Amino acid sequence: MDAKWWQSAVVYQLYPRSFQDSDGDGVGDLPGILRRLDYLQDLGVEVVWLCPIFASPGVDNGYDVADYCAIDPVFGTLADFDRLVAGLHARGMRLILDLVPNHTSDQHPWFQASRASRDNPKRDWYVWRDGHDGGPPNNWASIFGGPAWTRDAATGQYYLHLFTPQQPDLNWDHPAVAEAVGEAARWWLARGVDGFRIDAITCLKKAAGLPDMPNPEGLAAVPAYPRFLNAPGVLGAVDRLCQAAFAGRDLLLVGEGNGISPRQSEAWVGPRHHRLSLVMHFEHWHLDTGDPAAPLNVVALKRSVGRWQRALAGRGWNALYLENTELARVVSRWGDPQRFPRESAAALATAMYLLPGTPFLYQGQELGLANPRFRRLDEFRDVVARRRIDEGRARGESEEAILAELQASGRDNARTPMPWDDGPWGGFSEGQPWLWAAPADPGANVAAEEADPDSVLNYYRRLLALRSREPALTMGAYRPRLGRHRQLFAYTRETPAGRILVIANLSGTATRYRHGDGRLGRDDLLLATRPVPPHPPVGTFTLAPFEARVYRVA
Repeated sequence: MDAKWWQSAVVYQLYPRSFQDSDGDGVGDLPGILRRLDYLQDLGVEVVWLCPIFASPGVDNGYDVADYCAIDPVFGTLADFDRLVAGLHARGMRLILDLVPNHTSDQHPWFQASRASRDNPKRDWYVWRDGHDGGPPNNWASIFGGPAWTRDAATGQYYLHLFTPQQPDLNWDHPAVAEAVGEAARWWLARGVDGFRIDAITCLKKAAGLPDMPNPEGLAAVPAYPRFLNAPGVLGAVDRLCQAAFAGRDLLLVGEGNGISPRQSEAWVGPRHHRLSLVMHFEHWHLDTGDPAAPLNVVALKRSVGRWQRALAGRGWNALYLENTELARVVSRWGDPQRFPRESAAALATAMYLLPGTPFLYQGQELGLANPRFRRLDEFRDVVARRRIDEGRARGESEEAILAELQASGRDNARTPMPWDDGPWGGFSEGQPWLWAAPADPGANVAAEEADPDSVLNYYRRLLALRSREPALTMGAYRPRLGRHRQLFAYTRETPAGRILVIANLSGTATRYRHGDGRLGRDDLLLATRPVPPHPPVGTFTLAPFEARVYRVA
């Protein structure tokens, strides 16, 4: 592959609603982000990814778009946006936006026209069907729970929504849809945007004929993923979007890659196809889906990483991430927030972000934040959490059981405001934040960690700086080590000019590492999560719980 600018970049996913409030209304905004650009630059960030800022009723916090070419007033104005773009570009940084092409808000003018009558010119811009046997057209369940169809009384037909009923799916079999979404994307590119993260892109094509899920009892109990995730023909829809919006431009295009396997990945991101730059696959996301309280299965993580690295070696590029707006904090998921919060945050970052690929950080991750302390069910704001609460209560589940589940895995865990200092509301706002829960560690904030040379924040800065200055850590070949070891995640990055060894103990107990290729000395050490005293070269040493080291090796 020819090197691209985004291969050596670090991307920071920013949730505007919770990053920095500038006007005291409790909601983060664009002027607030502008105030914090120096912080992001000092961290080592080169690309900022803004979650949706478009006009929206806010049912799914902006992923229900009512106008693709307007800023929601809660975030500011187009003039604020232009100042933000200029501020980033002046620092040599870039900006990508969230593009949501699978669905709109039911308040979008396109859908308002579509639902007006069966013969409206925009009727087929969305997926409408007659009911079946007095019910929905098929038995699909939506991703967020409940039927994937809602009956519209005005015309007597049902419309498809893979998410909430307020997010009707666009019909990507209609050629006008690609052109209309592409026109909106081009409008933002003309304002200086450097690319997009494309939401739910694997959902653009639904199975031909919209067949039922196999369920003799009627309504599917789980989302109809096999019918709409990476379905046959979806790459044709992706090509139509790319031709309408991105052709001939030097952009970072990141697809939300749910349903893409390593074997299929090259068709999505390989340079010969002229589609996406990267996909954020879900494979390692689901390692703890069955039991969020279970410790990290290190062997399973290494196998997942290995499959993706092998699939794209020399043929594409990986996206590297540990957190996002959909996931609980990684320290709470895979680390040890009680005994080793700092150590587990640093070790997990070392293992993930020195792999081949483009690192994606999610806001607050660089502080080592653990899940906040939600105390009551009425503190949760996420649409998925609210539905889970209603369904649990209807089934007679205890409030305590529902609360414990959401404390472990709810999406609001990652959406509480960014803690800038130890003042009221963490320095995020002068007013009551839109979402709030007590932090797991009040000392985990930017001001405190900037003053502490051993903080997670300052470790992230050293880690990203090391990655930036060592060519082997950007373009070097990946060679896994100790594939069956249940605690250690180890690999080398190699170029003809040198080799770097990464070793991370991703467990809460100490373990021995034996270096089979000679000896390692203190002078060979490039980075470590714990102090390593001077010592002569050794072939075997002990790694403490959640300790990671990076060595230059012969």
